[in-house]
Amino acid sequence: MEYRRLGRSGLHVSSISFGNWFTHGHQLDEEEAHACIRTALDEGITTFDTADMYSETRAESVLGRALSGVRRESLEICTKVFWPTGPGRNDRGLSRKHIRESCEASLHRLKTDYLDLYQAHRYDRTVPLEETMLAFADLVRQGKVLYIGVSEWTAEEIARGAGLARELNVPFISNQPQYSMLWRVIEAEVIPASRRHGIGQMAWSPLAQGVLTGKYRPGRTPPPTTRLASTARNPFLGPLTAPNVLEAVQKLKPLAGQAGLTMAQLALAWVLSHDDVASAVIGSSKPQQVVENTKAAGTILESDLQCAIDNALGDIVVYDPRRTYSVDSPDFPTDGT
Repeated sequence: MEYRRLGRSGLHVSSISFGNWFTHGHQLDEEEAHACIRTALDEGITTFDTADMYSETRAESVLGRALSGVRRESLEICTKVFWPTGPGRNDRGLSRKHIRESCEASLHRLKTDYLDLYQAHRYDRTVPLEETMLAFADLVRQGKVLYIGVSEWTAEEIARGAGLARELNVPFISNQPQYSMLWRVIEAEVIPASRRHGIGQMAWSPLAQGVLTGKYRPGRTPPPTTRLASTARNPFLGPLTAPNVLEAVQKLKPLAGQAGLTMAQLALAWVLSHDDVASAVIGSSKPQQVVENTKAAGTILESDLQCAIDNALGDIVVYDPRRTYSVDSPDFPTDGT
């Protein structure tokens, strides 16, 4: 495993981190989830990413039980706050009340006294940013949170948050964006803004929801256990499964083979080849997938291979931050209702 500093902070994270969105508390039973986490630890993964709302809070509980007994100082435990965790008006968003209460609940479920990284899962336009950042600052000063970060914030939002963090002396060190060979939106504005403020990237969906593994073939029925085969698990795939996208992805197979990599390893190595990315967050339902994915750590892709990847994918790659493609579940409103 390779370990990298997150932004300009002193915190090291494993370049492959383990996330449990869609899997723990939902797709897998407890023993299957624990088996994946034990394998992740065996493979050198020390960074574990979750969120309070994953599987209606069950994902945090599964992770907490799985990591119980592991030396706490050897782990980086990251979770998030924003999406609804209950029926009340204050059970959502980035108000001072919800941040405080959600943090306490996450600590309890994760069986830990502190979080290494606490992240705003989205930007809350209904709450003054000053209130949000002050709530994070209080948690840092109380020792319940060591560092703060965000997920899917725009360049402007990151800049505003970083400015307030400096005023409050809070270590704002990370952004967690969607990033893959197919989805490169952050390159235009988010990465330059993050770099200016010493913020590193923890990329989610580096395999484009499994599309970049090559398991979805154009014109064929998706394998029965995959996300695409289940309407309950595929609200985020969207245009990633359009026929022209799937056809282009198949062109990556010979390139991966020539490099001695699987398709998944090629996709992860591509994400990690960017200096601004500290970690790529994987989600695995089988221990074998964890083993395969971690082999991408430390892999160097030569420039001619990167050019060949770009040529294979052509104009299906999305760069434009103005492109409308929601990465948010329709089940969770963004306007506070």
